Amino acid sequence: SWQVTYFTSLSRQQEFEGNTKSVIPLFSVTYFLTITFSIVSCLRLSCIRNNVWLACCGVVSAGLAVLSSFGLMLFCGVPFVVTVANAPFLILGVGVDDMFIMIASWEQSTRKKEKSNVKSLLAETYAEAALSVTITTLTDVLAFFIGTWTAFPSVRSFCLYTGTAFVFCYIYTMTFFGAIIVLNHKREQGNRHWLTCMPVGVDKDQAEKSCLYNACCIGTCSRESSQLESEHPMSIFFKKYYGPFFTNKWIKLLVVLLYGTYLGGSIYGCTQIREGIDLRNLANDDSYVIPYYDDNDKYFSAYGPRVMVVITESVDYWNETVRLGIEHCMQNLEGISYVDKNLSESWLRVYTKLAERGLIKINNKTLFISNLPTLFQIVPSFEWDINKTQDKIEASRFFIQTVNVTSAIDEKNLLNQLRETAKQCSISLMVYHPAFIYYDQYLVIVQNTIQNIVVAAGAMLIVSLLLIPNPLCCLWVTFAIASVIVGVAGFMTFWNVNLDSISMINLVICIGFSVDFSAHISYAFVTSGESSANKRSIEALSLLGYPVLQGAVSTILGVVVLAAAKTYIFRTFFKIMFLVILFGALHGLVFIPVFLTFF
Repeated sequence: SWQVTYFTSLSRQQEFEGNTKSVIPLFSVTYFLTITFSIVSCLRLSCIRNNVWLACCGVVSAGLAVLSSFGLMLFCGVPFVVTVANAPFLILGVGVDDMFIMIASWEQSTRKKEKSNVKSLLAETYAEAALSVTITTLTDVLAFFIGTWTAFPSVRSFCLYTGTAFVFCYIYTMTFFGAIIVLNHKREQGNRHWLTCMPVGVDKDQAEKSCLYNACCIGTCSRESSQLESEHPMSIFFKKYYGPFFTNKWIKLLVVLLYGTYLGGSIYGCTQIREGIDLRNLANDDSYVIPYYDDNDKYFSAYGPRVMVVITESVDYWNETVRLGIEHCMQNLEGISYVDKNLSESWLRVYTKLAERGLIKINNKTLFISNLPTLFQIVPSFEWDINKTQDKIEASRFFIQTVNVTSAIDEKNLLNQLRETAKQCSISLMVYHPAFIYYDQYLVIVQNTIQNIVVAAGAMLIVSLLLIPNPLCCLWVTFAIASVIVGVAGFMTFWNVNLDSISMINLVICIGFSVDFSAHISYAFVTSGESSANKRSIEALSLLGYPVLQGAVSTILGVVVLAAAKTYIFRTFFKIMFLVILFGALHGLVFIPVFLTFF
C-alpha cells in the first residue's frame, strides 16, 4: 500500500499559527488550579477569619490585568503572535504572588496593633508590602521592556504584552485589592460569616449544640470562639524548625557543597548548549508535517533545502555578455561545497542549448521573447520561472540543490556562503528558501541573548540599588540573578531545550523572576533587628519564607498546565519557567539564607 506524506510552502506557517488554538482550553484549567490553590492557602478554620473572598479577588485582579493589557495592546495594533499565548499563564502566577505578600503583611499588621483603626493598619500594610511588590514588579517589567530591544519581532510582541500586563497587575493589586482587604476587615470586625455575611452570634447555650452546628454558624468546632487567630502554621514551621535546621553548622556545610555541585553542573551544561530550532518543533505534535519531516530525514537526509536564485531586475537576456554573466554567477553558486551542481535547474541554460542546436534564434529582443512558448512546450514547468510582460522579462528564477546540510552550524555556513556569493555577482541576485527565516535566527541568537541578559541584569542591579537601601543586599541579589541564569541555561541543555528565540525570551524573564525570590529574603535579613546573623536569617525566613513558597507554587501551578500542551513552544516555556522558579526558590529559601549568615 502507498503511504503519502505531504507538505506545502505555506504548511510551516499555517501549522505554527494554529498552535494558539490548542492552548486556549488550558486557560480554564489554569484559572481553576490557581483559584483553588489561593483559596486553600488562605483557608482558616474559623468561619469569620476565612479569607476565601480575598483569594478569589486576588485571582480576579490578575485576570483583569490580562484583559486590560491585551485590550490595550490589540487596540494599539501590536501583533498578536503565538508566543503571546503564554503570557496569561505567567501573569496569573505572578499576580497571585503579590496578593500573598499583601495578605501576609496585612495579617502581621493586625497582629501587631490589635485595636488601631483601619487607616493606620492599611498604611502599615502598604509600608511593608508595597516596597517588596514594587521592587518585583519593577524588575519584571524592566526585564520585559528590555526584551523589546531584540531583533526578533515575535519576542518584541511577547515582551510588550507581558510587560503591560504586569503594569496593570501592579495597579490593580495596589488599588482594587487594597480596597478588598478593607472590606474583608470590616466583615471580620462585624463578626460576619465569610460566605453569607450574616452576623455570627455567640450563644450562651452553644455548648449543647452539635459540633456541626458550631462549624457552620459559629465557625469553630471547639466550644470557645476565639476571635484572634495566631500566626499561620506555615510561618511557625519556618520559624521553629526550618530556620534553625539550616543554621546548624553541618547543614550549612552540606548546603555549600550542594551549591558547588549545582554550579559545576550548570557550567558544564552551558558548554554543551545547542543552538537552533528543529523546524518540526514549530508544528503541533499531531500535525501532518511531522511525518513528512520524519520521512524526509529517513530517505532524503542527504539533501538540504532546494534554494531559489532570483534575478530581481529586468536584464537583457538576449545580450550574450549578460547571459555569460548570469552563467558565471550560477557557476560560482554551484561551486559552494554545500551545493550539488548536477541537480541545478535553469530555464536559461535549456533555452541557450536549444539555440545552439539551431532550433530557435534568440539573438535579439523580439526573437528571444517570441520564442519562449517553444521552450514552454518542451518543459512546461519553466513557465512558472519567468515573470514576463508584453515586451520584457521582469524577473526570473533558477534552482540549486543543497546537500549535506545536517546541523545548525551547516545551516549557518550555507546561508552566509550563499549570500556572500550572490552579493559578489554583477547582476542583482537574491537567494531564497522559506526555511531561511529560521536559519537567520542562528546568526544573531547567541549575541542577542547575551546582550539582553547583560542589559537586563544591569538594570536589575540599578533598580535594587535604588530601592534597597543596603549595598551588600544588592550584591546578594545580583549574585542570585547570575547564579540562577547560569543554572537555567545549563540545565535547559540537560532537558533537551535548544537555544532559540523561544528559550531566549524565557531567559530574559528568568532574570526578573530570580530577583523576586532573593530580594524579599535578603531585604528582610538586612532590615531585621536581631543581634546574631543566625537569628536574623531565621527571622527573615519566618517572615517571608511562606509567601515566597506560596509565590513559587502559584507560579508553577500557573504554567504546569503547559506541560500537557501538544506543542513544543508551550512545553519549552513550561520547562524553562519550571527551572527558573525551582532554582529561584532554592536560592531564596536555601542558598541565600545560609550564605548571608557567613557575612
